[in-house]
Amino acid sequence: MVQRVLRLFHQEYSGLHKAAVLLALSAGGSSLLAILRDRLLAGTFGAGRSLDIYYASFRIPDFLYVFSLSLVSVTVLIPFFLSRVEKDQKEAHKFINNVFTLFLITMIIVVMVVMLITPYLVGILTPGFQDADRLELITLTRILLFSPLLLGLSNLFSSVIQSFRRFFVYALSPILYNIGIIFGILLFYPAWGLRGITLGVVLGAFMHLAIQLPGIIKLGFVPNLSRIKEIDFSEIKKVLMLSFPRSLGLSLNQIVFIFITAFASTLGIGSIAVFNLSFNLQSVPLAVVGVSYSVAAFPTLSKFFVGGKKKEFVEHVVLAGKQIVFWSVPVMVMLVVLRAQIVRVIFGYGKFDWADTRLTAAALAIFSLSIPAQAMIILLVRSFYAAGRTIRPVVINLLSSVFIVVSMFLLIEMFRNTPVFRIFFEEIFRVGNVSNTVMLMPPLAFSLGMILNVVLLAIFFQKEFGHLWKSIRGSFCQIFVASISMGVISYYVLKIADGIFDVQTFVGISLQGMSAAVLGGSFWFALLYIMKNEEMREIIDSLKEKFWKTPVIAPGPDKL
Repeated sequence: MVQRVLRLFHQEYSGLHKAAVLLALSAGGSSLLAILRDRLLAGTFGAGRSLDIYYASFRIPDFLYVFSLSLVSVTVLIPFFLSRVEKDQKEAHKFINNVFTLFLITMIIVVMVVMLITPYLVGILTPGFQDADRLELITLTRILLFSPLLLGLSNLFSSVIQSFRRFFVYALSPILYNIGIIFGILLFYPAWGLRGITLGVVLGAFMHLAIQLPGIIKLGFVPNLSRIKEIDFSEIKKVLMLSFPRSLGLSLNQIVFIFITAFASTLGIGSIAVFNLSFNLQSVPLAVVGVSYSVAAFPTLSKFFVGGKKKEFVEHVVLAGKQIVFWSVPVMVMLVVLRAQIVRVIFGYGKFDWADTRLTAAALAIFSLSIPAQAMIILLVRSFYAAGRTIRPVVINLLSSVFIVVSMFLLIEMFRNTPVFRIFFEEIFRVGNVSNTVMLMPPLAFSLGMILNVVLLAIFFQKEFGHLWKSIRGSFCQIFVASISMGVISYYVLKIADGIFDVQTFVGISLQGMSAAVLGGSFWFALLYIMKNEEMREIIDSLKEKFWKTPVIAPGPDKL
């Protein structure tokens, strides 16, 4: 038994589908824990000021973590590391040692400096908070500043592990991270309050790092501190030049979240909490679908491009893109239709009241409209980086980030000053008699920005590498039609089930949502099967091969 577990830790996953399935299962497990984490937070605090403070405390540490990626960006380190492994393992080991040393020294200095200036940064971050709230926020932020150091080191080790396609350890990391936070809520909060929860976050970051160590030891790439004079700064400079655009692109995302937090702090109590709870909820399918296929595809994309196989490179992007569309579009539709049932089942207990539920459900629906776009952005950005094209995604991200900030300001002003727009919006999302609905404008601005981002990425990908839209257009049309049909069926099942189940109870609302999801999903599956959808056939064949050992006549693209 122990030997089997150890083999899982060090097993290599070469096929796209197998690696993606493993990562999807991991993302699913981690997402379930994340849902439990947010359920505990919502039930304990409700969408109130305490939860606003908690979520705001992540903004500066998260930005600092993204800064750390300028040194340890996986999308940059993997191609660098692979090229050195193929030449000489000693050179690869020296390369990792140099990156590790520079990262550790730099991050320790940066964390110490940021700790000193945290009070000034918090004042800028939350202009709508009272002084007492800011004092608590300063303490929480300083505790969380240890997490970017730990997660950055974990990211460095993960680069080595992913290079050898040992995805099992990588897949466990986010699960352990969420377990640490849950420990903080259940065990540390009763003793130390919000500070105990942030200590749980630091514990989760430590476990995220610790689980990587056995894999690093097994592969023989345990990094050591190098002497500064021994570091090859010309090599580090190349990494920085490629990593900087990537970290700048991610930093832009964090800057957008900083602006959103600043705006939300002025929109009323609970605005930051509603934004984050709904964003985390929509991130569950995004992690399962978008991140899984993108992470699984990246090492292969890097190898194809380094090997000059441009045709295979594009085909692999198209394959992953079709699978992302196949899963993300129906998820988008189902989340919009079942938003109220989902939020009530997950968050509807304790101090999380009916008004919190309706606002969070509306925000979830707005975020859901951009889930396919967000999933494709992850894939296309990684594709550009696998090909060494680091500037274009950053420029596109900059444009979409500016668009989000500007449109957020304009939407808030329009919502407050244009009654027709406000009433129309509130009626669509059924929050007409709920106060403070202006807090839904930041999610709307974010989703519009993500849609703009993916359109620009797709246009430039086609110009650079090939006709992406032409290759996935047929599958997209089939899946879109089937998904809309599924949404209609699910909506009417909800209406019928409303008269059958007692929707005032947890069991009743769960059965109502499950009935709509099962019947709608079955119709979606049947319709795609009748249409002879290619992605449906590939998944069925893959399952047959995996579980029933049925021979597949023609190998899938990931076996070529």
